[in-house]
Amino acid sequence: MNRFYKLEAKDIPASKKEVVRYLGYRALHQPDEIVDKMIDQAIAELQKVLRPNLVWDEFDLAVSGKKCIIGGAEIVSEKLAENLYGHNRVVMFAGTIGSEVDKLIRVTNYTDAAKACVLQATGAMFVEEFINLFNKKVEDEVLSSGRKAQRRYSPGYGDLSLETQKLFFSLLNCSKIGLTLMDTLIMAPEKSVTAFIGV
Repeated sequence: MNRFYKLEAKDIPASKKEVVRYLGYRALHQPDEIVDKMIDQAIAELQKVLRPNLVWDEFDLAVSGKKCIIGGAEIVSEKLAENLYGHNRVVMFAGTIGSEVDKLIRVTNYTDAAKACVLQATGAMFVEEFINLFNKKVEDEVLSSGRKAQRRYSPGYGDLSLETQKLFFSLLNCSKIGLTLMDTLIMAPEKSVTAFIGV
């Protein structure tokens, strides 16, 4: 049975360091005062529109060679099989920080491309921080029951095709959290994540 994980915007920590990393800066080249101020403004603006929401469930898992059997479906991926090897259950989740983030970025892009770029990086940071909080929740739950959780793995990485997104949308009630899968296999809202966590 699908379960849901929802937080308030204030519960999601803001990491300027991560925004800087998403913007492509490296250790020797940090943002100047103008960009630093833009990051602060982007964090404040997005905190007003964030709607962190996630749906998840746990399924039986069987791994054989490059094949993973999850929820009765077969996925062929060497990298996913490596990630899930040694586990007999898997958590699947889909999470988003909401459509208002996409809308703000899109509208801003018409008038200020530089600001929109900073908003993009800030949105990426917020969705990652939200998913990290959920990941920690899963780790704590499985540890309390004497189990362990593997590092999450998402469609689009390695040889795991984006086609796998369809499995998430068939097994999880993604529409309940406002998520849709487009024909391009990209999710809307854009600031969304799907992943497997071996248990």
